[in-house]
Amino acid sequence: MEKLNLFKELDSNSYPGRGIVIGRSADGKYAVTAYFIMGRSSNSRNRVFTEDGDGIRTKAFDESKVEDPSLIIYSPVRVLGNTTIVTNGDQTDTVYDGLQKGLTFEQSLRGREFEPDAPNYTPRISGIMTVDKGKFTYELSILKSDNGNPEQCLRYTFSYDNPLAGEGHFIHTYMKDGNPLPSFAGEPKFVAIEGDMETFTKKMWEMLNFDNKVSLFVRYTDIATGEVKTKILNKNE
Repeated sequence: MEKLNLFKELDSNSYPGRGIVIGRSADGKYAVTAYFIMGRSSNSRNRVFTEDGDGIRTKAFDESKVEDPSLIIYSPVRVLGNTTIVTNGDQTDTVYDGLQKGLTFEQSLRGREFEPDAPNYTPRISGIMTVDKGKFTYELSILKSDNGNPEQCLRYTFSYDNPLAGEGHFIHTYMKDGNPLPSFAGEPKFVAIEGDMETFTKKMWEMLNFDNKVSLFVRYTDIATGEVKTKILNKNE
């Protein structure tokens, strides 16, 4: 599989929707994860990321302009021990609770499906990354309608053991802009993880479509020590 340039992928798509990137830094020292949200409606754009313990929450930027909080206010990132959970909805809590009960990542998501936002039926994308005693692994999942038909939920889980330096995977909700929005298709994209944290964050933010981007979260976890560094960028400040 060809290794893609993540920044070019973002630059060439005006509306990938919400996206998760997980991989290993170019120097091999860090487990890297990034999560971004975009929006076309005023309701979707009226958000910011805010730190919440070891994770983050979405929050309305202007409470007076909130129309429907049901699918836009949630915890995209939660941490359970040495595992970081990243998702595009309240299934973060589902995975967190499932792992606490001894379920696997895939088993935890069995009770969930795509979002009920007809006609888009936005996929639920989720990821977990585990850093333990110098070892790093991660998984990604997508729950999506059957080519726009809500009668069936398609479930895919992808596991990655011992990711190599400078390599990662990128999954997002929509293939491109449209009405209705076409769901992501195929495997998570094999992408290069380039630059240090500052460079990586800055370049990702720059390449997201200016009109549609809302917020970006980036976390680098030292694989040897477990030390965490986090950056949050919000268009609404």
